[in-house]
Amino acid sequence: MSLHERLTVIDGLIFYSDGDPRDLLAGGYAAANVTVKDPMAGFEEGFDAMARWLALAARADGPWKLVERAGDIPAAKAAGKVGLVMGWQETKLLGNRIERVAAFHRLGLRACQLTYNEASAVGDGCLEPRNGGLTRFGHEVVEAFNATGIAIDLSHVGEQTCLDAARASRRPVLLTHANAKAVHDRVRNKSDAVLRAVAATGGLCGASIHGFMNWNSNPATPPSLEGFIAEVRYLVNMVGIDQVSFGTDFAAVGDPHAADFFLEMSATRYASGTGDYVRAFGNSLEKRFPDALNNPRHMGRKTEALLAAGFSEEAVAKIMGGNLLRVLGEIWGNG
Repeated sequence: MSLHERLTVIDGLIFYSDGDPRDLLAGGYAAANVTVKDPMAGFEEGFDAMARWLALAARADGPWKLVERAGDIPAAKAAGKVGLVMGWQETKLLGNRIERVAAFHRLGLRACQLTYNEASAVGDGCLEPRNGGLTRFGHEVVEAFNATGIAIDLSHVGEQTCLDAARASRRPVLLTHANAKAVHDRVRNKSDAVLRAVAATGGLCGASIHGFMNWNSNPATPPSLEGFIAEVRYLVNMVGIDQVSFGTDFAAVGDPHAADFFLEMSATRYASGTGDYVRAFGNSLEKRFPDALNNPRHMGRKTEALLAAGFSEEAVAKIMGGNLLRVLGEIWGNG
């Protein structure tokens, strides 16, 4: 059995899935944080999306296992299923009602970004030029997420809101899918100050292969696995091997066109952060990633690339899921 087959592979973020996990299973996934609703969804649409995923994961003969505590992840792998971490990429569905946090936790929500790219009632996203910090309501949300055991994700969050949230949180916080700005100076990537602040909570910096983050902004040099390795190496040197994970920002779909609506939304609504990439490489799902690793079924190539770059088997096991399993256990509990 290869190292990759033995690993507990946990992807910090899958941006969309139509419910077909065949590529995740082929890639040796144990679990993934799946965005279960469109970040622009309204309350009823978002609630219905969670209900559909709960029904899918409840099927005894189905390929998904709902993850509510950390121990559910190795159990999913042992059963030959993919562990479903139900996640959101923004907090709009909370409205201004803090009591909804506990309710959505009861429904299975286990990871949530404080903001998407724009401002919300919680704080500013990474495309907001004013760079405002965590709001009063945002502090309430951080406290409620801590109390219920919902992992706080800062991947799309603005600089000051990231720093404020890391300072306010009593539990580890996550960058599930964001790289170091010092390596690739992209709007979605994070400053050294944010990386250190996240690590100081006991949290994780999740390196991503996605071209919006893993690209030097030169149209002649598309995103590559080598660029991803450079990000991992920088993060390990910055915060230590125990605080590094990964998040691909893949889609997991049976029909590659199922995610077209999301691709179009990110390329138009957020063109200030994505337009140059789309102009250089187009707007297909495959071209958002390095050619060598543009589908979850090829995840073993990432393990091989890390080993070839000189990382030990122990270090690779931590990056590919071991660290995330440990930290999610600290946030949720290990039962």
